[in-house]
Amino acid sequence: MADIVQLENVRKYFPGVKALDGVSMTIRSGEVHALIGENGAGKSTLVKILTGIHDPTSGTILVDGEPASFRTPHDSQAAGITAIHQEASMFPNLTITENIFMGHHLRNRFGLLDWKTMEARTRELCERLSLAISPDTLVRDLSVAQRHQIEIIKALSIDARVIIMDEPTASLSLKEIQELYELVRTLREQGTAIVFISHKFEEIFEVADTYTVLRDGKYVGNGSVSDVTTDDLVRKMAGAALDRLFPERTPSIGEVALSVQGLTQAGVFEDVSFELRNGEILGFFGLIGAGRSELMQSIFGVRSRDAGSVTVAGERLDPLNPRKSMAQGLAFVPEDRQEQGVILDMSIIENTTLSSLRAVSRFGFPQKHTERSVTEGLAKRFSLRAARLEQRVAALSGGNQQKVVLSKWLATQPRILILDEPTRGIDVATKAAVHSFVGELADQGYAIILVSSELHEVLGMSDRILVMREGRLVAGFDSEDASAERVLATAIGAAAVEQGA
Repeated sequence: MADIVQLENVRKYFPGVKALDGVSMTIRSGEVHALIGENGAGKSTLVKILTGIHDPTSGTILVDGEPASFRTPHDSQAAGITAIHQEASMFPNLTITENIFMGHHLRNRFGLLDWKTMEARTRELCERLSLAISPDTLVRDLSVAQRHQIEIIKALSIDARVIIMDEPTASLSLKEIQELYELVRTLREQGTAIVFISHKFEEIFEVADTYTVLRDGKYVGNGSVSDVTTDDLVRKMAGAALDRLFPERTPSIGEVALSVQGLTQAGVFEDVSFELRNGEILGFFGLIGAGRSELMQSIFGVRSRDAGSVTVAGERLDPLNPRKSMAQGLAFVPEDRQEQGVILDMSIIENTTLSSLRAVSRFGFPQKHTERSVTEGLAKRFSLRAARLEQRVAALSGGNQQKVVLSKWLATQPRILILDEPTRGIDVATKAAVHSFVGELADQGYAIILVSSELHEVLGMSDRILVMREGRLVAGFDSEDASAERVLATAIGAAAVEQGA
């Protein structure tokens, strides 16, 4: 395997922040290299340096053994380096071919766009990865997994030798994840270098050959994945062993806090009924497309329903009325934090108090000192990492963005929390902190719904687990009766395990 890119003692300083402090890393052809670290460890900054978005403050970048400088993303692409981000950035109303060649169109000898050649090239690249997709298909008609595949093809269209994949499986089903793994293996066999960024250790051990760990912007170590265990990597990431990913709890379940009866939205979810009690963590598990997120949106009042009712403290909530839901003590942490959870261009303070403006206002005007006091308290509670509270949320790591989302809803002083994928895309140490906090809230009497695609999270956190499949509630398990095999088999329809919800 030949070295393609070498980073030697790279540093990147921002005002008041050392984002990278002496990081070294080697990327080799035909190798999957896992880049590991907590949110805020420096992974995003490193990727931005590799892709020409940031200049390093100091240090050396070598490409094929020669010094290189990436002043712009074009420089990086010219060196054969490109990134596929967690959220695919494509034009939905354009075809696959138009998206793939956006920004580097092919032209004929008359200077006109050569669509015939571009479509042929697209078809050739699809065949190279064994993808049966027509080049003239509109991107809006593709699944999330297919959009990731097209991002990979777009990278290959510029002859990328290094492809950086940032949390590529975050929105994929189990089947789609396996298909992505096969694509990664195919690219590796063809000599492409893959930098694989994931917070899921099972993925790292499934596809990666080597690893580099960052902590607090510093290089911690690297090596062969086959030579380490999960505990080894956690210790390198956190600086110490993580005692517990899930808190030890002795649940004290109280009265019914939320009652859902016969909730239905045609073609999405059907006849869903369950009760949630004070002090309970009720886990919802199901494969992507099972209707879990849509159900939660309907309960909170941001999605319509065709039938059924939601009752809190004996009062029925109106459909499509999130304001009343909030007045009744509901809070909803959505699955997509960047699109639905925060406003990226607003500050931490503005986001934190966004859902509780009335409480921090006087005569209709927000009081700056009150907003800051509320935000400071919640930031301390969540150990938020930020240069200052006036910082734009867009500048925070994914884990810290999620802390802002949680802070925003806790500022409303809710009694019932709906948490939809609350730890998606955040590192193991931050996950443990979120889990601990959720456990504390339940012990204080909060009623909590936890929706997660990570089976071990549902098993480790829940007092009771409900399983959805194809829009229906198909099973319920008490925590002591639940096992990974039973819950997963029920979710995929491999076993008919019916219990009362």
